[in-house]
Amino acid sequence: MSAAGQRGNDVVSLDERLLYLRVLRAVLAGATVLDAALLPGGLRQPFAVVGSFALAYLVICLLAEAAWRLMRRRGLWLFGSLLMLDGIYLAWAAYITGGSAGPLRYLILVHLGAVTLLASYRTGVKLALWHSLLQLCVFYAERAGTLSGGPRDITTEWYRIIAFIVALWTLTLTIATLAAVNERELRRRRYELERLAQMGRSLEDANDPLGVGDVLLDTLSDTFGFQRMALFEVVEDVSPRLLTCRNLIDAVVADFTIGEGSVLGTAHADRRTLLVQDIDPAVDPWLAAIMPDAHNVAIVPLVADAVVGVLVAETGQRGGGRIERRIVATTERFAGHAALAMRNANLLERMQQMAVTDGLTELANRRSFDRSLERELTRAARTDGRLSVVLLDIDHFKVLNDTYGHVVGDTVLRQVAQALKDCGREYDTIARYGGEEFAAVLPGCSSALALQVAERLRRAVEEAAADVPVTASAGVATYPYDGIDANGLLHAADQALYAGKRDGRNTVRSAEQARAVMAPIANITL
Repeated sequence: MSAAGQRGNDVVSLDERLLYLRVLRAVLAGATVLDAALLPGGLRQPFAVVGSFALAYLVICLLAEAAWRLMRRRGLWLFGSLLMLDGIYLAWAAYITGGSAGPLRYLILVHLGAVTLLASYRTGVKLALWHSLLQLCVFYAERAGTLSGGPRDITTEWYRIIAFIVALWTLTLTIATLAAVNERELRRRRYELERLAQMGRSLEDANDPLGVGDVLLDTLSDTFGFQRMALFEVVEDVSPRLLTCRNLIDAVVADFTIGEGSVLGTAHADRRTLLVQDIDPAVDPWLAAIMPDAHNVAIVPLVADAVVGVLVAETGQRGGGRIERRIVATTERFAGHAALAMRNANLLERMQQMAVTDGLTELANRRSFDRSLERELTRAARTDGRLSVVLLDIDHFKVLNDTYGHVVGDTVLRQVAQALKDCGREYDTIARYGGEEFAAVLPGCSSALALQVAERLRRAVEEAAADVPVTASAGVATYPYDGIDANGLLHAADQALYAGKRDGRNTVRSAEQARAVMAPIANITL
């Protein structure tokens, strides 16, 4: 691993690692001086020379580290040079304190283990090669007489060197293998944390439960390679609703009811993750139908105060393999974040629905009606289309309230609202306009068609299964003949409504009819 790449993946900071290496070098120098003081018989150089070289080694290391810091870590070659200097110093220290028979050569093993753990397993392997070459160089230098005090028995010394190199590589490869496993684990955890952070950022842009579900499934697919997944919304006493899925077949399912012992029902009720080897068609027939031959399935509830959904994910492991606990734990963590986002999305949807819905009748409220009217007026003006507005008022509603009370009056309003909702067209906006008055926006309706729709609405009120039978009067206005803006249309519809009330109520009048009635009256007044 390069130093730059390592720095980006560090758990322990590089400064802290350098501190440990600085302490290690002080220990190496101190051990050399201590060995020379306690075992002077094995020295091949005077004690003063040993101490001077140890001190010079420390000074060079400190100067090189200071230069490395001054270069703002751009001189990364100094880091490797210091490790090579460590090897040269240890080879020299082992040589002057007795060679292969001296105790200081075991410091090489300590140095190798420490560097492999602090730097990386790749650095440890390279350093093992460097130490092996230095050991062979010292041996052949002694054999050639370049270094004094060479071994008397060349064969024995050779076997000692080979045995030490074998031990050196055994230790290095063992530590490197364990360090590589640890490094892969750290990288995996870092990747999962990055995916979790990325999912959090994506969840900020998800404004509805479906968007939250898609983010969750995409993240799990990218992180763990799950192929078949399904996310269900499960509500008490209601069949589960498939929110989003990945790679499920289009099976014909007539009944989505959760049976007793169902994995979805158990995970939802117990609020715990279930791990199943196979889906039992007898217990979960519809789940087995959309995920046939599924193996090693995790059923994870999405809990945020309450259970807002259940995730079903097939891990894809076959051949009797079990689902790894780390995968389950990370999936639960992802699901927990998605559960909070889904709860917030549900709350947002509920608040938005409340903002545009009348609390008593559950029809659109006045604000929603005004927005719909402005939107349809803009569209009609752009396309030269038609648009009609209906104002409908319950006849003698004040008398009803005075006679039966406001509780009964509210019940009648709800029953009338339901009748209007059932009677209206799918793309019409039917709203409670205020009090006992209702209104409808009819896109694409000419005056004649709007009169037919208004008559159907009036008849629906008259025939509604209300606790107290009521009738209604309605007024119709059409763009652009009766008004070119919202205020003009509503005023014309209101005039038509009161024309119908003057004519005996329980009737429908258009703005054109109202004007025809008012014209003679205006002439008489003049």
